Amino acid sequence: MKKVMIYAYTNFNLGDDLFIKVLCERYPHTKFILHAPREYKVNLNKIENITIIPDDTLIVRGINFLSRKLKFEFLTRNLIAKNCDMAVLIGGSLFIELDNWQYAYELKKNMLIKNKPFFLLGANFGPYKDRNFQLKYKELFKEYTDICFREKYSYDLFEKLNNIRMADDIIFQLEKPVEEEVENYIVISVIKPSEKNIPNFDEIYYQKLRDISIYFIERELNVTFMSFCESEGDKEAIENVIKMIPEKYSNNIKKHLYKLNMEETLGVIAKSKFVIATRFHAMIVGWVYNKPVFPIAYSKKMTNVINDVGFEGSYIELANLHNLEPEIVYNSLGTNLIDVSKQAINAKNHFKKLDEYLLK
Repeated sequence: MKKVMIYAYTNFNLGDDLFIKVLCERYPHTKFILHAPREYKVNLNKIENITIIPDDTLIVRGINFLSRKLKFEFLTRNLIAKNCDMAVLIGGSLFIELDNWQYAYELKKNMLIKNKPFFLLGANFGPYKDRNFQLKYKELFKEYTDICFREKYSYDLFEKLNNIRMADDIIFQLEKPVEEEVENYIVISVIKPSEKNIPNFDEIYYQKLRDISIYFIERELNVTFMSFCESEGDKEAIENVIKMIPEKYSNNIKKHLYKLNMEETLGVIAKSKFVIATRFHAMIVGWVYNKPVFPIAYSKKMTNVINDVGFEGSYIELANLHNLEPEIVYNSLGTNLIDVSKQAINAKNHFKKLDEYLLK
């Protein structure tokens, strides 16, 4: 049985955790290793072929602290990786130009296992402004065995490299749930814009979600606010929106917070009538579950995919949110469906090259 090291964003973000789920379930006869907080043993307890190596124990944190002092980042993780047959870096927004991007670059460079295959799956590149940011990663990408981006924009940036491919987002291949009775509520996935390095939009964003929620409630639809990642401010944002909604509507409002309840969270989306998606993977899961979806696109990664799949429904970019009227969102209940069956098939191509190593 081959052993594969998974590098992923392990901060209890539903989208990233779904990446891990889909990867492990595709290769049931492969042993996957993931360095992550110990609670991931609960979060991924239904996946039998993954071993969680806790990175938040006192011993591991102490070793990592000392290794940083000695300029050996993530010593324990790297020692574990050396005993694996290959590594997979899987995720979405893994290459954003932040102030400390050189540090993040060195960490990714350090993930390579000498003389062993390395795969990058599911990502998009950017946003970035510094040309050197792209050029540095272009040199690093030459050392990868296979790279499959999830949108054309990112693919076009590196298309001249011979190891670059493109497929629809990995989560398009998520299995649809057993047909469940749709209940009388909508889901609103919420972010905190300032946590996404989008300043000066928190208040207008909260106000618009308040207005939209009231509009739907007054038309006899309940509202469930959903947090995909508490540590990125989703829960705080939900509380701020709810504070702005008059108390007379409180019986029509629920909160759903994702952390250790993946199947339950997916079930809440599956039973809903409509999804208002600020989170990228709320948009994708809504489409997969055949829900009308109104995207609030806070990033180009959303509009890039909206264009790639040919979505013809209504949506709004966050920068234009001040122009949005609740009626437009409500009317999308009847117009914003899209058939993503082709994307579900194409998404499996992310694993085309990895299959050659793990399905022999």
